[in-house]
Amino acid sequence: MEYRKRQPEKLSAPHRLGRWLRLKQYQIEVTFGVYMFTPVEKFVFWSVVFLLFGLFAIACILYLPQHIVFIVHRAWFYVNGGDVLGSSASSVMASSKDGLSLTVSGADAAKETLESIVRDL
Repeated sequence: MEYRKRQPEKLSAPHRLGRWLRLKQYQIEVTFGVYMFTPVEKFVFWSVVFLLFGLFAIACILYLPQHIVFIVHRAWFYVNGGDVLGSSASSVMASSKDGLSLTVSGADAAKETLESIVRDL
């Protein structure tokens, strides 16, 4: 059994990774009985395993950073607390003040424009 022999300790990292992957493949084949499959069944089995692993890796790459940020923000809130309603109310008030000032300044500009048109007529 090649997998059980003591190996020299001075192997390169890619060589050790290859040996580790072959060991995992051997363990999976023995655990799930893949070694008894026909070549076509093995191809289908390993294709499904590769597909599921690929989908899992893509999901981790795409969604894990966003999820970690969400958890960190949630932990920050739990540790530091915070008045969510107060902060949201103040932001709503600030935005409504900005909107109101824009409306008033827009109305003033429209009034001046209409007055100049009336004077010209």
